Amino acid sequence: MPYAEILRWLHVVGATVLLGTGAGIAFFMLMAHLSRDARAIAHVAGTVVLADTLFTLTAVIAQPVTGVLLAREIGWSLTEGWLLLSIALYMLTGVFWLPVVWIQIRLRDLARLAVSEGTPLPDRYFRLFRIWFACGFPAFFAVAAILWLMVTRPALTF
Repeated sequence: MPYAEILRWLHVVGATVLLGTGAGIAFFMLMAHLSRDARAIAHVAGTVVLADTLFTLTAVIAQPVTGVLLAREIGWSLTEGWLLLSIALYMLTGVFWLPVVWIQIRLRDLARLAVSEGTPLPDRYFRLFRIWFACGFPAFFAVAAILWLMVTRPALTF
């Protein structure tokens, strides 16, 4: 298999991992949250933190590496409009994803504490969850837009 095809495949796999893991994490965290069961939330949030570390972080690192190598191999300039917009959206996604990772860890820890102390989830948990939930929308739509840009490669000039 030619080098460019391997890079393209790795880049597509990374993109699907980012979108799929993000959507799955959001769904399972929301379902656990809606249960209001601290034990379920602690378990799901622990799994989510692990999944984000294993899958999302790996893809977050791999995407720019495979993207730059692929562009170079194919002969695309990184200053092409669709690539510039993709890079900007990727950075925007990171602006929302980094706090989400920290919040997920805090949500997990707050739920674990509530379980160990036999207390209800604290108000801080619910405040953080609302922020986590709100951050998910722009990150998800930015990743979806990046996928669209990668597939269609529209002629954009800035």
